[in-house]
Amino acid sequence: MEIRHLLYFKTVAEELHFTKAAAKLFISQPPLSRQIRELEEELGVLLFKRNNKRITLTDAGKYFKNEVDGIFQRLEESKSIVRQIHLSVSGELKIGYISSVYQSDLAEILKDMRKEFPFIKIGLFEMPTIAQVKALEQGKLDIGILRAPVLSEKLVIKTLFFDPFVVVTPLNNQEFNSDVTLATYLKTTPFIFFNKEFAPHYNEKLIEICKRMQFTPDITHEANNIHSILQLVEAGLGVSILPLSLKKQYAHLNVRFIDLKDILINTEVVVAYEQTNRNSALTWFIDHYSQKQNNKTHSLSID
Repeated sequence: MEIRHLLYFKTVAEELHFTKAAAKLFISQPPLSRQIRELEEELGVLLFKRNNKRITLTDAGKYFKNEVDGIFQRLEESKSIVRQIHLSVSGELKIGYISSVYQSDLAEILKDMRKEFPFIKIGLFEMPTIAQVKALEQGKLDIGILRAPVLSEKLVIKTLFFDPFVVVTPLNNQEFNSDVTLATYLKTTPFIFFNKEFAPHYNEKLIEICKRMQFTPDITHEANNIHSILQLVEAGLGVSILPLSLKKQYAHLNVRFIDLKDILINTEVVVAYEQTNRNSALTWFIDHYSQKQNNKTHSLSID
């Protein structure tokens, strides 16, 4: 029994007419009739009741048709999966991201991605920008969500949005009527920030902002992720200067976000990927994640 026998049977069972079935299969009627007889002989049953005017399915034929329909349905599903694997919409997509990424946005995109690419396996890896660049260049990541600058000739870089900096303090009743009073407060308060070797560009931005406010920050505590920094601020161990986009993600913490109105320094959030990567799931992710971040940019504000 071969696939063609099942296809011929299925077509005759649907048309209930040998001539019409033959025309649909682009063969003549005698070979079709012969193939059906061979199938019946192999099964040892009659699949059709025949007379001069019409044919009908026997009870065995009706059962066999349901089974054959299921076989062809599973075959089509298998063909679809094979095509998806061939088109790189199956397999694994490895995504790197920095700790300051709003993870609810990322989760929403991944939910939509599951609908579009139901067979893909997604790996998420939180790591700093420097580590992501190395992993991307070595093929250990497919895409990275990180902060510029990304100094690599091997990677394609696309801007997601520009993120302004804000001062983050413990929640208190202290008022700052001007940047001068805010600077006076920051000069005498310990800072909590990333280690210089861990996030050198971030550290440079912090120093630049403080220099603009005419003081050098006293970095007393260091951490390797945003969540730890904010928890230390909440505990009253110091202050920090961080991207505004974190406000929504950590709104549950007892910290205060203060706008730097006269210091227009920001950080650029980007996606990066190896320029030879042709994964269609990668393209889909970049397009949809970028669109979501661009839409969010317009809503960034201090309440």
